[in-house]
Amino acid sequence: MERLGSEAALAGMEATMKEELSMEIDPPFKESLATAEDWRKALNKVVPAVVVLRTTACRAFDTESAGASYATGFVVDKSRGIILTNRHVVKPGPVVAEAMFVNREEIPVYPIYRDPVHDFGFFRYDPSAIQFLSYEEIPLAPEAACVGLEIRVVGNDSGEKVSILAGTLARLDRDAPHYKKDGYNDFNTFYMQAASGTKGGSSGSPVIDWQGRAVALNAGSKTSSASAFFLPLERVVRALEFLQRGKEANTNTWQAVNIPRGTLQATFLYKGFDEIRRLGLRSETEQLVRHASPLEETGMLVVDSVVPGGPAHKHLEPGDVLIRLNGEVSTQFLKMETLLDDSVNHEIELQIERGGKPLTVNLKVQDLHSVTPDYFLEVSGAVIQPLSYQQARNFRFQCGLVYVAEQGYMLFRAGVPRHAIIKKFAGEDIARLDDFISVLSKLSRGARVPLEYIGHTDRHRRKSVLVTVDRHEWYAPPQIYTRNDSSGLWTVKPVLPLDSPLLSSLVNPIEQDLASNRVSSCSAEVTPMEQAHQCVGQEPMDGVASMETSCEQIDNGAHSLDESDAGSKKRRVEEDLSADGVLSPDCSLHEPREERLEATGTQPEAVLRDYQGGAAAETNASVAERVIEPTLVMLEVHVPSSCMIDGVHSQHFFGTGVIIYHSQTMGLVAVDKNTVAVPVSDVMLSFAAYPIEIPGEVVFLHPVHNFALVAYDPSTLGAGASVVRAAELLPEPALRRGDSVCLVGLSRSLQATSRKSFVTNPSAALNIGSADCPRYRATNMEVIELDTDFGSTFSGVLTDELGRVQAIWGSFSTQLKYSCSSSEDHQFVRGIPIYTISRILDKIISGVDNPTLFINGIKRPMPLVRILEVELYPTLLSKARSFGLSDSWIQALVKKDPIKRQVLRVKGCLAGSQAENLLEQGDMVLAINKEPVTCFHDIEDACQELDRRNDSDGKLTVTIFRQGREIDLLVGTDVRDGNGTARVVNWCGCIVQDPHSAVRALGFLPEEGHGVYVARWCHGSPAHRYGLYALQWIVEVNGKPTPDVDAFVAVTKEIEHGEFVRVRTVHLNGKPRILTLKQDLHYWPSWELRFDPETSMWRRKMIKTL
Repeated sequence: MERLGSEAALAGMEATMKEELSMEIDPPFKESLATAEDWRKALNKVVPAVVVLRTTACRAFDTESAGASYATGFVVDKSRGIILTNRHVVKPGPVVAEAMFVNREEIPVYPIYRDPVHDFGFFRYDPSAIQFLSYEEIPLAPEAACVGLEIRVVGNDSGEKVSILAGTLARLDRDAPHYKKDGYNDFNTFYMQAASGTKGGSSGSPVIDWQGRAVALNAGSKTSSASAFFLPLERVVRALEFLQRGKEANTNTWQAVNIPRGTLQATFLYKGFDEIRRLGLRSETEQLVRHASPLEETGMLVVDSVVPGGPAHKHLEPGDVLIRLNGEVSTQFLKMETLLDDSVNHEIELQIERGGKPLTVNLKVQDLHSVTPDYFLEVSGAVIQPLSYQQARNFRFQCGLVYVAEQGYMLFRAGVPRHAIIKKFAGEDIARLDDFISVLSKLSRGARVPLEYIGHTDRHRRKSVLVTVDRHEWYAPPQIYTRNDSSGLWTVKPVLPLDSPLLSSLVNPIEQDLASNRVSSCSAEVTPMEQAHQCVGQEPMDGVASMETSCEQIDNGAHSLDESDAGSKKRRVEEDLSADGVLSPDCSLHEPREERLEATGTQPEAVLRDYQGGAAAETNASVAERVIEPTLVMLEVHVPSSCMIDGVHSQHFFGTGVIIYHSQTMGLVAVDKNTVAVPVSDVMLSFAAYPIEIPGEVVFLHPVHNFALVAYDPSTLGAGASVVRAAELLPEPALRRGDSVCLVGLSRSLQATSRKSFVTNPSAALNIGSADCPRYRATNMEVIELDTDFGSTFSGVLTDELGRVQAIWGSFSTQLKYSCSSSEDHQFVRGIPIYTISRILDKIISGVDNPTLFINGIKRPMPLVRILEVELYPTLLSKARSFGLSDSWIQALVKKDPIKRQVLRVKGCLAGSQAENLLEQGDMVLAINKEPVTCFHDIEDACQELDRRNDSDGKLTVTIFRQGREIDLLVGTDVRDGNGTARVVNWCGCIVQDPHSAVRALGFLPEEGHGVYVARWCHGSPAHRYGLYALQWIVEVNGKPTPDVDAFVAVTKEIEHGEFVRVRTVHLNGKPRILTLKQDLHYWPSWELRFDPETSMWRRKMIKTL
């Protein structure tokens, strides 16, 4: 009996132990009864209420970048039309979203709440818009969550419209997941964990039990495992109740609802008793907490971090253990958050232990919404806002500082990175966004002012840069965006007063003092931002956070340019400067030929000695180096992200140019087109002869040859005008193999560097293939090759012993393709003979009767170039003989050029050219106008001869050899200017232009009237959202042809806001496609940028807006 009794006692003890050990694993008794039929019924009820959310973040803001994405949400209030999803889906900034139900009904949804801390938010929709679906709201049951509960995650997993994933809740007390160091992270809450294997697109999915109740909200997952993280719903239920009380089910209007949220700006972590003991927790305190807490409690809350300047700053420290809140033991996040939310703007008492020492702290609870910004400034594509609590916690800065969420163009030029904190602007301290706006309102276009900032990676040192206010109208005037939760939109209003210098007209440019960094004074009162919020006038600005050329979908990462590649033409952005030319109202259209400036006797001799090659003389430089150094210029070029046209592959270039003309009213610098690639550029010139940096303007881009001309105003050089001079050009005689030349260029520190070399090949034909994104490539060019050089990034000039320029040592861009899907930008340098540049210069100086361009206050005729738009390549005569070329022609071509012994063959005609459909690939060009031709120079001479003849019809008699027969053809030539693309249209966030020459060089234009070409697209735009990517033509809009930009503007001008548009496109590979997109004129108005030759300014014009 005793043994049996003892066994019974042991059995009872064992049962008791099992019961105690299983307290955390509370078995769901009802769950064990759930059958497959129960799950089927639950899912049938849940699935209709789950929606696919298609969201577009229209601007970068706070923790999120601009972009388009898919996610999931579910209906939690059918009568009021409320959808629950994640905060990172609702977005803290401007968002446009649609919800698609399971029956493919799509409706617009509008954000009504996003929690400042926790990963949940709500959209609203019009319940009456759902006409064909029967569905019920999903009830929220946070109390049903327990370890071991079998769950299903229903959502849009990995882009699938409906995906159901099974799992079992394994933990209810997991730390909040850490996603990014500089982005959104949840904190001060527990998360649940299950191995459900959810991936991208399932954010916001309901985690349901077998009764069809949502027990948690799917939020994130681990990419390296199947673990998924779910947000508890207790605080979600509270927020939903506030929203439901704020809107009666029978009213149609929605008013913004204030949901009280409190904060101490301190982050707590839940740590076990074992670790807390090591932090100094006293045993009597532990005993107190254990007795006052549930039996399953195993830890306490410990301070992890405190935000500077917040309520807890200098009162709480990392490692402090929280004992009581208002006299009650508090070990759970939920209890702490409930007290904080109910005590906004009131004091609470915290009892803590710090290293075993008890302390009592009284803190005032701050309104969490007051440190969550709901407005931002957009200027030159940059998004500048008050620093939010989220980012202040990440970077350990005080809330409310002026924070750069997106750098845009103006700040990018100056080298201000994303996440920077602006501390000083134009000499004034910047503590709040109002201060920044106040300074900005006093600046004029082209002003150059200092800016100081700090970054979170190097927080203890301020960095100083020079910011140049945009001189051209690349972007709309500065605007303030303010969130309106009643409408779900962000209202857009101008921020500067009407009399601000920045808004003044640019028709009559004024001369600026370039030698100083003074801020332009403004007598008008600066409008505070609070008043700007109430302004009535409205013109939405198109922010372009980043631009893309790819025709494929990309991830949501910010698009940035790699500036670390030493083989590229990019370098660190340092400073910029802009100045307007001097307008001479009484100047004549054709001024007499100008004389080059000479050093005047009024300049002090000491200054002249300092700057007239003194440094070069001291270093025993060659004669050529001493002569050429005063003519060399370092160019730094920036391209605005809002108008990256013509396939330009970077926003930042630099290179060496040479002054080819210098007078009292105009200077001209010749440089390669891998430095100045497009006319839409801001160019800064730094002179080797005199320490000054001034702006330049692109005035000529040769349509074929690899050079551009940049003009500058000599009057802005000051004393340097007498020491800066033009180089002497030596176009004849042409260089020959074995000739000795001197290669002279500039280093990064503007020091002249030279090397003697020998010409190995004076007429090497280039063969550069087309890039993945068509951009300018040198064709029909013969270049000079040397036996030695300074590498692929060194550019300059080739001179003779006396310093006379015979060629430009310029940079050429190409693309190395490793496979069908892998390529890399590459550059190399070759000599560009000076004769073509000299010919263009003579036309500019002679003032021929051509279209004029406004340069430094004077209208000057600019040359037109007649070209045969055919891409050619040389073939050896030995090969040509194998194709059947007769001996007589071979002898004639050898006689013409006994050294090269080659014939030109047709590689292709530019689409839309006069030669198209006349010359065919493989044709051998034997003669033009009965004169044998063997090189590209011969064809250029023939085209020039047409210009000299008054009776010319612009056609050449071309003798070709095709398939064994000699044929004479009358081939037309084309006349091109040097302006490049002079008009750009931004529609729905895509950059549209006429097809440029690099696209036409592919030999194909759509049959449907050619169409307009999509050069770029913007993140967060309708073009991004609906897939209207670059590298394709738009040939029809709503069934109406768009053969050119004028027709395109006329068609799109008739489309209203929110209207769906049917677009027919043709890809570069010839593949047609039909897509639809929804026009959004609120965030993405239509505008155009056009070059005005009368003022040499790029003018911005709004085409259609709200």
